[in-house]
Order: sequence, then structure tokens, then C-alpha cells
Amino acid sequence: MLYTVKDIAKLTGVTVKTLHHYHKIGLLEPCDISEAGYRLYGINELERLQQILFYRELDFSLKDIKTALEDEPSRLSCLTKQQELLFARKQRLERLLKTLDDSIILTRKGEIMDKSAMFQGFNREEWKEALKEQGEHLKEKYDYDMMKENNFEVDEMNEKAKEAQNFMTKVAEALREGWKPSDERLQKILEEHIRFLNNNGTEVDAKTFSMQTRFFLEDDFHRNMLESQQIGFSYYLCIAAEMYAAGK
Repeated sequence: MLYTVKDIAKLTGVTVKTLHHYHKIGLLEPCDISEAGYRLYGINELERLQQILFYRELDFSLKDIKTALEDEPSRLSCLTKQQELLFARKQRLERLLKTLDDSIILTRKGEIMDKSAMFQGFNREEWKEALKEQGEHLKEKYDYDMMKENNFEVDEMNEKAKEAQNFMTKVAEALREGWKPSDERLQKILEEHIRFLNNNGTEVDAKTFSMQTRFFLEDDFHRNMLESQQIGFSYYLCIAAEMYAAGK
């Protein structure tokens, strides 16, 4: 039995666009093309896709997946590499959990954590690992190489991460408290965040920031990331940003 791209997408949950991309890069090629031009897949291709998805769950890059599937001796080196990455991630998570524990204790005491300790556990390589999934998503879906564009200046990234978390916390609290997107207090929070970005190497005006929030709303990966903060967060932020831009 042969399956079309739509059949495979329905069966596996992999998008048609992703399957087309896998074909384009030679990772998963159809076994045949119909006279009408439809890609057709058989059981061998389904089994290969299953392996691809397994490796994706282990955070393998598409390049490493292709190598592992096509060059049998390289599978061991790929798995060894993944073991090293997972061990490094385990160490990073342990450090981050320690930082989180310290933050909770200080918050309960009403004390402010020292800035130098807020992002303990993040070094250059760990920032790369933390941003790996987002980078692969942008590269695969939009052909934008975020990892190449980023110079991973640790102090700068820690400072921006601190501001980003502070900003998102304030917006999430505003949403929970029922502030309207047009509320002057929320608009002030947006203004201060945009000012911070411009003062710290990221040139952005109100219109550009609004466009970015619209992108976050429409892109599944980034929308889910924002919604994990608070249900409705991505929609709320987008509307507030558009109102802020309209007032400029």
C-alpha cells in the first residue's frame, strides 16, 4: 500500500511542509511519484520516518539524523554525542534547579537575589544548547540561522534574559489582573521594555516590536512558548503592542 504526503501527515502528525523539506534535503524521499505528480510512500519510508522522529526526540540535528541513517558506523558516534549532550544538559538542569531553589527561598523571605547569581548555570555552550530547539525551528521553517547570527556574549545574554523574564512576568500579571491592552500601566511596561532593548544593542521601534509580537502569535513554536507563561498571553501581548504602535 502506498501513501500520499497528506496520508503520511495525517498518520504521523508531521506537517506536509516538513515532509516536503525532508524530501528536498534527501532525508526522506518518496518511493515513487504518481503521474499526477504526487509523492508516494511505502512501508520502508514509514519505517525510516519513524527512525527520523525518534532521533528528533533526542534533539539530533537533521544533518546528524541523515548521517546516522545512511552511514551505519556513524550511528555509534552520533549516539555517543547525544549521550554527552544529555549528560551536559543534566548538569545544567541540576545547576538551574539549585538557582531556582535559591530564588524561591529568597522570594519567600522578601529578599532580592543578587544579579550575578540569577543566571548561574548559563555559560556560552549552555546558552547554545538552551536555544538549540528554537534555532532549528527558525532554520527549518524560515531558513533563518539564529545560531550563526548570535555571538553568544554571555553577560549580555544573561542581562537580556533577565529583562525578558521580568517583562513577561509583568505582562502575565497584567493579564491575570484583567488590565485592558490599552491600559496606561501596561503601555508603560511596553515602552520601558522597548527602551531597554534599544539601550542594549537591539534597535527596535514600536512598529517593529508590534510586528514581532504578531509573528510570535502566528508561529506555533513561539506562540506555545508564550502561552506556557499564561493562557492568552500571546494574543494579549500582540494586541497591546499594536495599540502601543498605533499611538506612536
